[in-house]
Amino acid sequence: MKHHQRSTSSPSGRRAAGQLRIIGGQWRGRKLRFNEVAGLRPTGDRIRETLFNWLAPVIASAHCLDLFAGSGALGLEALSRGAASVTMIEKHPVAVSALRDNCQLLQAEGADILATDAIGWLESARPETPYDIIFLDPPFDADLLEPCLKLLFKQDFLAKGAYLYMETDRQQSPPAIPATLALLKEKTAGHVNYRLYRLFENID
Repeated sequence: MKHHQRSTSSPSGRRAAGQLRIIGGQWRGRKLRFNEVAGLRPTGDRIRETLFNWLAPVIASAHCLDLFAGSGALGLEALSRGAASVTMIEKHPVAVSALRDNCQLLQAEGADILATDAIGWLESARPETPYDIIFLDPPFDADLLEPCLKLLFKQDFLAKGAYLYMETDRQQSPPAIPATLALLKEKTAGHVNYRLYRLFENID
């Protein structure tokens, strides 16, 4: 698993390349390369396998949003397993370039890669179709979970009954969770705590 930040520079000054393996679905076993950048922390194989086992009943034809796409580990895994589309938000140009290369390599027609800041995009975007599954995995030290959650609800990004996946450092307390999000699953692997929530409407 690749959870710890590693050096991003080689002796030549070029950025080192990491490797990502698709766990299941149509691209199962495919290995992709991505450029390592500061703070990039791909979701490891064991966590992804557990997460997509949780999502197996609902991933087919789902519209997904990957707010901090990084290497594309979550978004590409979702497409491999039958998601209809994944909107990938990533602001680092080196990571964006690798994402585009890998999507072209896989001929991933359902991928929409946006080279922009997640918070800024959430503030201005108006989704035509709300998302069925949202992956929320920002850098652990960036304190972005609560701002993202507030904007996701304010701008109506979540479809009825949507699922929201979140990763945090196991030493961190989870952010304030809206009352309409119910915790379905929670596990810890290494220093990562990961949770799956589902949106339920208030019953008055």
